[in-house]
Amino acid sequence: MWPPWIKTRSSSSSAAAVEGGDAFTPRFPPRSPSFSFSTLKDVQTLILDDAISPAAAPLSSPALRVFHRVRVAASALRALRSLPSPSTPDDRRIVLYFTSLRVVRATFEDCRYVRSILRGFRVAVDERDLAMDPRFLDELKGLLVHRRRHVTLPQVFVGGRYVGGADEIRQLHESGELRRLVEGAPAASAAACGRCYGARFVLCQSCSGSHKRYSEKGGFRSCNSCNENGLLRCPDCFPPAV
Repeated sequence: MWPPWIKTRSSSSSAAAVEGGDAFTPRFPPRSPSFSFSTLKDVQTLILDDAISPAAAPLSSPALRVFHRVRVAASALRALRSLPSPSTPDDRRIVLYFTSLRVVRATFEDCRYVRSILRGFRVAVDERDLAMDPRFLDELKGLLVHRRRHVTLPQVFVGGRYVGGADEIRQLHESGELRRLVEGAPAASAAACGRCYGARFVLCQSCSGSHKRYSEKGGFRSCNSCNENGLLRCPDCFPPAV
């Protein structure tokens, strides 16, 4: 049975064609079953292609798919122009700014998607969660102010050089260029951290996580050693700051 996007002739016309000796061919050839789509955006593009009128489908559908591939490749090349190949593993260190909050679902899904891609390469990633330490927001603003970009999450830096957000990482990953960028970066540790157990933050010992310290002269004051959540970055998980 033909797929639903293929328009076939009616049974009467098919029978007439067979009696007349004409070979039966579908109006639109089926798409190759070996072609795979790696993202939801590609699936949506496929659905839109199928919704095009039958008269325009043979020409516009392949053109849209080719245009999508060219656009992805061009975006990846533009991102790579500002990223010369580093010579040492320290120059390839990966820094990811993201949030673990689920307040904005689209932002949370983008952050989770980028984290899963980077972790799939088995390289060490300096993950800076703005939900755990709000000071990362000021740090990120300082990095993006010269590029005149709005602060959105996630954001990725490789070797101190800006790579991009979720869209850029997705395009680089689809084109295969992201693997070249992270190649040679320090490998991720296979064992879980014995100090924070994967949380990447530890409780401040100076204030016991209260972010308040008491003195007889001044009373209660904010602790200067930790963030407003009473946490410190785990020194065993994170390399020195960029």
